[in-house]
Amino acid sequence: MDTSNPAVFVNGELLRMHVGKRVRAVIQVLSSVAGTVTGKSTDGQQIFVKGHPPAPLSTFVEVIGIADGNQSIRADIWTNFGDVFDTQGYNQICQLANGEYKHLFI
Repeated sequence: MDTSNPAVFVNGELLRMHVGKRVRAVIQVLSSVAGTVTGKSTDGQQIFVKGHPPAPLSTFVEVIGIADGNQSIRADIWTNFGDVFDTQGYNQICQLANGEYKHLFI
């Protein structure tokens, strides 16, 4: 595992705190048009992901890349997570990874 450039766990609310940094997020895919995927973050906010997604996309996708705005990520890694995903559990991980336990997360 490469720890030289870690990606912070984020949801829609936390994304704005990490603009310009490497982040990872799980989104529910709503649409995909011309290199931009529109999705819903685990806290229900809309996120736009730019890049080259795999085809076909599953309902839930993890993206890792650079937060280039309050609601957007320029992704370089895409991972299909299937059609069923515990969004509430992931959202709690995001809160822990950005709160008092962030020292436990790379």
